[in-house]
Order: sequence, then structure tokens, then C-alpha cells
Amino acid sequence: MNFIFISPNFPYTYWNFCDRLKQNGVNVLGIGDSSYDALNINLKNSLTEYYKVDSLQDYDQVFKAVAFFSFKYGKIDWIESNNEFWLEQDARLRTDFNINTGIKSDKIANYKSKYQMKEFYRKAGVPVARIQHVTTIKKAQEFVKLTGYPVFAKPEIGVGATDTFKITNDEELQDFFNRKPDFPYVIEEFVTGDICSYDAIVDNEGNPLFESMTVWPPSVADIVKYQLDLMYYTASDLPAGLRRLGRAAVKAFEVQNRFVHLEFFRLSADKPGLGKKGSFVGLEVNMRPAGGYTPDMMNWAHSTDVYQIWADMVTSNKRLLPDSNQHQYCVFASRRDIHDYVHSHEEIIERYGDKMLMCERMPDMMAPQMGNQMYTAYAADLKKTLEFIKFVHQQNNLSI
Repeated sequence: MNFIFISPNFPYTYWNFCDRLKQNGVNVLGIGDSSYDALNINLKNSLTEYYKVDSLQDYDQVFKAVAFFSFKYGKIDWIESNNEFWLEQDARLRTDFNINTGIKSDKIANYKSKYQMKEFYRKAGVPVARIQHVTTIKKAQEFVKLTGYPVFAKPEIGVGATDTFKITNDEELQDFFNRKPDFPYVIEEFVTGDICSYDAIVDNEGNPLFESMTVWPPSVADIVKYQLDLMYYTASDLPAGLRRLGRAAVKAFEVQNRFVHLEFFRLSADKPGLGKKGSFVGLEVNMRPAGGYTPDMMNWAHSTDVYQIWADMVTSNKRLLPDSNQHQYCVFASRRDIHDYVHSHEEIIERYGDKMLMCERMPDMMAPQMGNQMYTAYAADLKKTLEFIKFVHQQNNLSI
């Protein structure tokens, strides 16, 4: 089997995907814009060959790289990046080279457009907030008359908190239109609650081989805007409601052979037209693994290896690793250099060192969302998880 992995060096933990493929006997071929010498040794050892392009955003260069590998190694069976930024390009390459093991160009909009995502959630029987394309301020004002403030405006295509806006009154709505970036936007009804993701690896019929839940803060946009501390955690047990809706959404989107990250609100209060407190509302879909170190957090929470489960899906369409009977949490908490904290770094290590899984500085490019210093640890239950977050994040009254 010939598998082309696009940008296998980012995030850097993605070498694990390549490694497990190689262990399964796959010919792993990498295409990226970093030099070969800059690749970490684990990734180098996982690749049969690496083709450097000047820019992964230059489709002609990437096309030529795939054509070269096809000429040298024969038919390409898979092309994948597992990266949100390259999903459209991955789909275009599969279309141009007639590769049928992933999303092609005719369906990629369903997975990228926030407006179209809502239609598929509805098809699955998942309640969703009201949404509208942003065209004119008059249309937006009419929408607000139906929903009331606040509303949330965000790019129709995109990921993360960049260029997103919480709008709470008429003045802010006018200001949004005065400075709106020049690309398509949607505006949607504001929903309050935690974000709970349904993370799964699915086979070629959309059946889950692995399922997990991660609970995220309600607003990453506020975390970036106000430089708040970030926390989130992964749990090995899924609420029955999230499991049911996640599976239904996977079927509605006709997802096959993928690691998926589907986002839901868990309502913090009753919301007319959407549900009671504690029920789930569809937010967005991401047809790739959750970002950052979340796949590793899934490993620790479930005592498993999601990279291996994914590779086994690729090569055998089965889960070969057994389920673990351990039920635990993995929690991430980060801090910012600009804040003054009650507990020092040394105190955190002293108290939680035997449970610490990762402790490192975050890359500068990830600091706005993720903070400067991260700590990731085991926790036996939700109570211990929240205690860890409080200990790491507790601040003195004054900021530096």
C-alpha cells in the first residue's frame, strides 16, 4: 500500500501516524515544505521517501510531487494530511488522481462550510442554533430580531477563534460591518454551555472503531481576546446522548475512513427551541483529529494508542487493539507569562509530578490560543480534574 502523508511534520506528533503505518507494512511517502534535515528522527525513520516543495499552498508543486511518487512507486492508495488547513487540497488531489479512500472535491464543502454543516446536523436529528449568511446589515438586524442578542459572527470557512466576533448590541453590530474582513461570514444564535467534542475513528462504513469525549471552554474567542488561561480535558466515558448524536452525525455526513472531531454545545441552561439544560446541540464538524496534543490525551485517558487504531483502520478496516477497562481523565491546563500565579512552577511539579504526562513551553505561534506554559496530567475523576485546573490557574490579585 502506498500512502502519501501531506505535511507529516506538523503538528510534530503526527510522526506517530506515519510510524504506525510503517509498522503495518505501509509504504509511507511524505510531502512537505520543510527541509528533510529539519524533520525529527522519528518521522525520518517512518518515511520511505520525502519530497520537499517550496510551498504546500502551490497546488502545481504538490501535484507534481504526487505524480512523481505515482510514477516511482505505482498507484497511490491514500492521500491524507489529517490537518484542517489542507483538507480541500487533499480532496482535490484525490479527485485528480482518482483515489477513492477519502473525501473528494464534490463533497468537501459539506465539511468546510459552517452553514452547510448545520443542514447535515439537522438531517441527523441533531438540534442546532439558527444561522444565516452575513450579507447586509439589514439582514443581520432582521436575524437579531428573531434571536435577540448576543449573536456570534464567524467566517463561513475556517477553524479556531481567528476573526470571530461576539456581538451584544446594535452598536457592536454596526462596528462589525464597518470592519468585517473581506470573506464570507455567517451569523448565528448565541448558545451558552461547554463545548463537548465527539472524537472518533470510523471505518469505511462510518462505524466507530474508537470513541472519546473532550470538554472544551465555552469560548476560545474570549480566551484569545482577553488572554485568559486555557484548560480542557478528555474523558474515557461518553454521555449516552453525545454518543448517540455523534454516531448519527457521522452517518448523516457519510463519513468514511477518518478520524473525526465533531463539536457540540452541552447547554448550561434551558434554551427554547434547542433543549433542556445538559442536552447537546450541534456546533461544527472537523473531519480530522482534534488539534494540539488531544490525540495523545485520548491515549492517556483511554490507555490505548489512537495512532495505531487509525493505522489499523487504514490497513485492515478493523480495530485490532482491545478496549481498555480503565476509566480516567486526562487534563490540560496552561498559563501565560503575563499573569501572576499563586502556585509556582516548582509547586505544581512537586504536587502533581507523579501524575504529570507533559510539561513544556508552547511554540510562539500557538501561544495566543494555548498559552505559554502547558501542563498535562492524569486525573482519576472529574473532581480531581477540576482540582488540578484550579491549582494551576489560581492567580494573585495583581497581574504582572
